[in-house]
Amino acid sequence: MIEDTYSMKINEYLPLRDIVFQTLRKAILTGELEPGERLMEIQLGEKLGVSRTPIREAIRKLELEGLVIMVPRKGAQVAQFTEKDIQDVLEVRAALEALAAKIACKRMDERAFLKLQLAITEYDYAARDKDLDTMIQKDVEFHEIIFNATQNDKLIYLFNNLREQVNRYRIAYLKNTEESEAVHTEHMLLLEALQKRDEHLAGEIATKHIQTQCASIMRFIKSKIVEED
Repeated sequence: MIEDTYSMKINEYLPLRDIVFQTLRKAILTGELEPGERLMEIQLGEKLGVSRTPIREAIRKLELEGLVIMVPRKGAQVAQFTEKDIQDVLEVRAALEALAAKIACKRMDERAFLKLQLAITEYDYAARDKDLDTMIQKDVEFHEIIFNATQNDKLIYLFNNLREQVNRYRIAYLKNTEESEAVHTEHMLLLEALQKRDEHLAGEIATKHIQTQCASIMRFIKSKIVEED
């Protein structure tokens, strides 16, 4: 939920409607605006310091992206996760991750390996402190290092395109602190496979890592449905 202290960074090169759209979009993708949360134009306008018009325009664009839905008699609200959404996105991600791991096996250097180890260590410290923001940041960083190591611009582009959609599910996954040990173990196994230049093993671990994530998110979604019932 957006706090009273929430503020958007004004970019003087963008029209106000685009700034509002990007701000709300980011809040949804990062989980600051949660699935099912109502989007009240007046309240959002007051907190962002803008009129209702750019808020209304942003909500329409977010609806076109599938991030917002219009509910009869309730108005706009953040779209809920569905099992199909999660499966569709993570199936694509698993394929990209496996491909990236295989290519990275051939092209990673010692500097990239050190960066991966550092990302794992910093993730572990954040998990110990239950610092969700840093956990997300370091998990993203770990996977970015591998994709960048492929030196394949098309693959990196596809990964970046998918990344924001994945972030909605990643947050739900990492909120469950019990999963942090599984994340650590799989990150370490993937690092070891990359260091051995074992393309087959690296691809298998990368795929399993996403499958683990998918299963955890499904459990999270089902538990929320039970709570609501």
